[in-house]
Amino acid sequence: MSSRVALPAAPARESLADSVHASLLTWLMDGGAAPGSPLSIDGLARDLGVSPTPVREALVRMESTGLVERAAMRGYRVAGMLSREEIDQLMDARLLLECHNVALAAQRVEEDLLVRLSATVERMAVAPRGPSFADYRDYHQADNEFHRLLNRAGGNGFLADAFEGLNGQLQRFRLRALGQGVTDADLAVAEHVAVVDALRVRDGDAAAARMREHLEAVRSRALDDRAAAGLDAAPEPAP
Repeated sequence: MSSRVALPAAPARESLADSVHASLLTWLMDGGAAPGSPLSIDGLARDLGVSPTPVREALVRMESTGLVERAAMRGYRVAGMLSREEIDQLMDARLLLECHNVALAAQRVEEDLLVRLSATVERMAVAPRGPSFADYRDYHQADNEFHRLLNRAGGNGFLADAFEGLNGQLQRFRLRALGQGVTDADLAVAEHVAVVDALRVRDGDAAAARMREHLEAVRSRALDDRAAAGLDAAPEPAP
């Protein structure tokens, strides 16, 4: 494990497990270990100066997001970047859930929701954008909160829970920002504002259309990022 990993001083209200999770998340999102690299619980614990228990708990949490993978008898390893096909599948699933949920939310929207959504958009607009995860963490937390608020606001608990299961994969999706920071913040902020504007007039069809436009744009930008990084290049033939 890289010497760059250090356990930050935990606020009094934050548990050791949360601090360890935050440290490991930052390390992984900043490319501290290559995709496929094994992760030793004991080694990570030594580097962080903690017992293996909070490290194990952190890795279990990260497994649910797809950032790490666990194989029987082999332990944990860093997951690979999402492929083009996986990005397409993830965005297809988000389109099905989020467009429907935002249309439901428009039927029952209250001023408190609009205030909270607008606050998350403002946080996105002013948050640092990179290049390290520590820099753009606040941006992505605000982005995540925006989508969680909307999916809960639809009032269908089963659909909201389905989004939460899908939402876990977003950390892995965001590895596309590796070394770049957030490159599409201004576009994303404008797209979020358009969704809120449609909700403000309680137009479910317009809200769903604006969400679809946003998610399709996110898909397009993610695939463009992969191509620009050379991740879609055909492997060279073996000599």
